[in-house]
Amino acid sequence: MVKFYFGLLLSLIWITDSNAQIDTNTIVLINPSFEGEPQCCSTPSGWIDCGWKNESAPDIQPSLSGHEPLFGVTKAPFDGRTYMGMVTRDNDSYERVSQRLSQPMRKGRCYSFSIYLCRSVEYLSASNQDPKKIKPFTTPVVFRIYGGDAYCHQKELLAESVPVENVDWKLFTFELKPTFDMEYFELEAFYKTPVLMPYNGNLLIDKASFLKKIKCPNDKTVVSKPDKKIIPTAATKEDAKTTVASSNGANEKRILKDLDKDKIKIGQIIKIEKLYFKPDSSNIDSSSHAVLEELYEFLVKNPKIKIEIGGHTNSQPTHEYCDKLSSFRAKSVKEYIIAKGISQERVSSRGYGKRNPIAPNDTKAGKALNQRVEIKIISVT
Repeated sequence: MVKFYFGLLLSLIWITDSNAQIDTNTIVLINPSFEGEPQCCSTPSGWIDCGWKNESAPDIQPSLSGHEPLFGVTKAPFDGRTYMGMVTRDNDSYERVSQRLSQPMRKGRCYSFSIYLCRSVEYLSASNQDPKKIKPFTTPVVFRIYGGDAYCHQKELLAESVPVENVDWKLFTFELKPTFDMEYFELEAFYKTPVLMPYNGNLLIDKASFLKKIKCPNDKTVVSKPDKKIIPTAATKEDAKTTVASSNGANEKRILKDLDKDKIKIGQIIKIEKLYFKPDSSNIDSSSHAVLEELYEFLVKNPKIKIEIGGHTNSQPTHEYCDKLSSFRAKSVKEYIIAKGISQERVSSRGYGKRNPIAPNDTKAGKALNQRVEIKIISVT
């Protein structure tokens, strides 16, 4: 124990001394190697747990030499003496950690970030659903990076890895380009897509770099592996350039033109235009922020209105798959609005799958129309 605290003190002294030599192009992270006393359910120093209520925090791995492996994990650290172990669960909860940056990431600027990732061959744990039954948490998961305005605030998804299947440490490098100024940084273990059923998986992370300002590349890719082309829910990608109405109330550039407080009625359904997701995913593309900001502003100005966000798909996949995909997409929109400050009592979400088509599914255009997210007015007073 004495050695641990002495080592941590040396680490903090090194960070303090290094900060004096780092220029403004480098954003420092506290404890980027996730050093700490090996134990269950406790985040390393400098990191805040952002997980679910009644669920445990990530683990500091591995156990000390001569001790029983923690959850069966025996992987040696890549750097230092410990790393962080994170899991996803089959009850639709997953682990996240956050910290405040030494200086904000700036809108429109690009940053390089790297981290060592791998998967443990064995990771055994119980769940709240059945505390007495030990289950394997070994399915590969993806690593996500978010930026936000507070601890655990997911304002924007900055990057996502491919599923981490490797069982030996591998360096993953990301290029981050926030569309907002970001003061907080979040790391998350999440389910791989298009597998949308929650499952038990694990992710080990070690030796994160500082964030280094770089020249922005020509392409818009922010992940370690290029994504497929974005599929629009209804309109063409070029139409996403439509901007939100100006502060003086001009209506000509509004996207949600039917969302008028003087005309809406209970039960009315309004399609969210200019909303884009990555293929087979619930990840909202940054080009969709304009319409989501417009919806947020509407709810701010009309505090008595309650809405339901409804997700829909085309008829191609199975009912189970479509139900999950539509539910996750509706939930992503809801979480975006709530993260901005709207009360969760005013916004609900529901996935309708492929049960309510608005066009034939035998054409490409019809399928695009059916794959949509809608607003339903629940209450106006």
